[in-house]
Amino acid sequence: MADIQALISALDVFSRAPDKASLESANSWLQDFQHSPEAWAVCNVLLQNPDAPPGAKLFAAQTFRAKVTYDLHQVTPENLPALRDTLLAALQRYHTGPRTIIVQLCLALAGIALQLPDWENPVQQMIDTFGMNPATVPTLLQFLTILPEEVNGNTRIPLTDDEYRARVDILLTDNTQRLLELLSMYYQASGMGSIGCYPAVILTLLPLKGVTVDVRNQILNCVRTWLVAGEITASDFAKTPLFVAAFEALTSDETFGQAVDVLCELIHETQEIDDNMPVIELIVPRLIALKSEIGRLQEDADRVRGLARIFTEAGETYRVLLLEHTETFFPLVEAIGECSAYPDLDIVPITFTFWMRLAQNIQKKRAVSSISPLFLDAYRSLMQVMLSHLQFPADLTTMTGQETDSFRSFRHVMGDTLKDCCAVLGTENCLLATQQIIVTALARGPEQVTWQEIEGPLFAMRSMGAELDPQDDVAVPQIMDLISSLPTHPRVRYATLLIISRYSEWIDAHPTYIPGLLSYVSSGFEDQDSEVCAAAGQALKYICQDCKKHLVDFLPTLHTFLTTIGKKLVQDDRRQVYEAIGNVISAMKMEPAAESLRTFAFDILAQLHAISTQPTAPTKAQLQESSDGLENLETMLHVIRGFGSELPPACQQTCAQSWQIFDTFTHKFGADEELADRITRVIRRGLDFFGDSALSVAPSVIARMSFSFEATGISSYLWIPGKVIGRFGNDEDPNLRGSFKEFYERSTRKFVAMLQAGSPREHADVVEDYVQVLIQLQEMAPDILFESSSFPLAFSSALAGLQVVQSDTIFSALELILSILNHESMDPTRREQPPKYPIYAAAIKSTISKEGYNLLGCLLSGLIGSFPEDSAANIVSIFRHLAQGWSTQLVGWLGPVLEQLPAGSAPNEAKLQLLNDVTA
Repeated sequence: MADIQALISALDVFSRAPDKASLESANSWLQDFQHSPEAWAVCNVLLQNPDAPPGAKLFAAQTFRAKVTYDLHQVTPENLPALRDTLLAALQRYHTGPRTIIVQLCLALAGIALQLPDWENPVQQMIDTFGMNPATVPTLLQFLTILPEEVNGNTRIPLTDDEYRARVDILLTDNTQRLLELLSMYYQASGMGSIGCYPAVILTLLPLKGVTVDVRNQILNCVRTWLVAGEITASDFAKTPLFVAAFEALTSDETFGQAVDVLCELIHETQEIDDNMPVIELIVPRLIALKSEIGRLQEDADRVRGLARIFTEAGETYRVLLLEHTETFFPLVEAIGECSAYPDLDIVPITFTFWMRLAQNIQKKRAVSSISPLFLDAYRSLMQVMLSHLQFPADLTTMTGQETDSFRSFRHVMGDTLKDCCAVLGTENCLLATQQIIVTALARGPEQVTWQEIEGPLFAMRSMGAELDPQDDVAVPQIMDLISSLPTHPRVRYATLLIISRYSEWIDAHPTYIPGLLSYVSSGFEDQDSEVCAAAGQALKYICQDCKKHLVDFLPTLHTFLTTIGKKLVQDDRRQVYEAIGNVISAMKMEPAAESLRTFAFDILAQLHAISTQPTAPTKAQLQESSDGLENLETMLHVIRGFGSELPPACQQTCAQSWQIFDTFTHKFGADEELADRITRVIRRGLDFFGDSALSVAPSVIARMSFSFEATGISSYLWIPGKVIGRFGNDEDPNLRGSFKEFYERSTRKFVAMLQAGSPREHADVVEDYVQVLIQLQEMAPDILFESSSFPLAFSSALAGLQVVQSDTIFSALELILSILNHESMDPTRREQPPKYPIYAAAIKSTISKEGYNLLGCLLSGLIGSFPEDSAANIVSIFRHLAQGWSTQLVGWLGPVLEQLPAGSAPNEAKLQLLNDVTA
């Protein structure tokens, strides 16, 4: 068969190192092949051919699975039993492997079983076919393991809810008892455990020597999937010999992992405590007997990890019993505590969810009654364990860079567990205990204490700070008094500065500490360690944010700081200082706030003016300094936001003065994309800050943006006009509206030229901002949008928004198109129409008549391609409007558009159905 050779050739492409085009071509061919009706027969031939390449056989099995899911309608009902028998025969043929093919064929059979009502008892037939021969038992177990996963997990199979429920009962629920008996019998044949007796006639069909460790693991895995599916109840399982066997399997390295999975699922299934108390009474004594294994297996991390999973699952499931019957169940808490203390930090977090949920239960119980002191002791021990785990190793060179990063991330997770300790023990008690660790360490003398011993508790106090009472007058004052005596090691200073950041709300309630803490923070900026400087910036930001009403008098000091030490800071740290200053200014009265903002802003504006007017070309460093200054100005404006609708005197002339500087700077240096971004972001904040006062400069802003976009094609120069139109689009000032029109037409010509030179995906940011401009014009200035001769070009260009991968852009483009089609001027039933509405309607009708074919192509290509699922409603609405206003043209467009869609993505049957629906 020619198709077989073509298939093998296409698969062979992936075994070599081909170019991208070859890969895409082969992948497209294979996708189309998988959906073709001929694939059924070709794949059957491949699976029957012993000489076919292994990759081709696997692809054939995968194709059967895919076609059973998506394309079973290609097989007539009378041929479905034959298809089932074909798959059964293939499974027999490959019962020795490869396993990958067995899995795919089992998945295909599970899909057939779900969709073929005439197959009355698939499970029994599979048992009869594969279950009595030791050589095929693994194949049966693979099918039985996959069956509940596929039935419950493959939502792509087309079934009604009633059909699905009926088949679930037949495939799973009605077979649960039979399955348990069968698996128990197989496990007995393996010689594992003390399993009960089964009829001799059954056992003679399965010689004991035929069942291997692999089969025992398959049995356990099969039990797990049926437990997960909820088909095997905990009580039914506990009545079988498999219950004892699962615990006994923990003693063998070969079956330990599967036994852990089964027991975790079994425990999880007993979460309805009242209904499962008899089973719980069987489980818990066996778990407590396992507790001693944690100590015995200290050198075997994998085994300890498995035990940690079991104990943690039990602890989470039986939390209520822990509190109600503490004496009986508390050994589980002790076991989990031992797992938390294990030195392997990959194992420790397994226990964290238990401690969190238990803390929540303790808080609820404490509200109505007392709790056992045993739990307080458990959380005290847990806190000490976490403090130990938090410490960096004495020799950091023993950790790779990646290990160090992972450990730092993990410390934050441990910090959450420390918060759980605070919830149970009280934040004040935890802080005092942690602070005492530092005091004890410092008492030994600076030469006898390592930085790790100090930094770890400091990190813990930072984490606990999330639970802090801002009015605390016991623990936190002692911590604050301790700061000045701490070592100056960079890691210690870093941790201390972050404590100050976290405790800023407490500092606001205790302002007497501000001067000393600001001095400590200020010294952090002078540290040679960049992380310490960054932490100082963060501390200053939060102090200024939360304590701003106390810091007004410190503003001159901050200005002096910026003009001296601030120049030495890296930009990220300097930006945080400006953010801090913005917070302080925002807390001031309007007049002094305006003066203060003017002082800090004019430092930056003077820098921009100087570089714009200097006779020589600026250096790279000068341009970077300007970029940083713009970022800092944007940061301040973002925090301050504005002074209301009426500007104070200090700001009334600032808008025009500032724009003159920005206009010149943009003209000279706006071709740099980074600077363009910085410039326009400040302008955006300036529009918000000045509000209606910005109207006087709006035409000039639009003009500069128009010329800049025309010269550079940078999307930022589209973004700002969209914002200006959105704010002032209703204003009738002729200069302003003239600037809108000129910008619209210039930007459209430039955008069209860009699309001719490159694909929409190459200009995705420009596409998004251009579409947003059109949306603003349609809403605020429809006369400019529709009456211009540029409208047809603009609409055609807006279709680029349907050809990118960004979901937000696609939604915006769909909304724009829908708003145009749905414009009030297109409503023939409207009695009174404004004078310009006929002009708008004529422009829309003419443009859609010209561009409807391309619009339809973009919609259908996106619908079967990369459009987000939520876009379907808009697409349907667009189709409805096209059918109402352009019905004849729609029929003419649809056929050729459908022909261009790839068969692999849009089957011919679906294309024909859509065409019939539209033309009916």
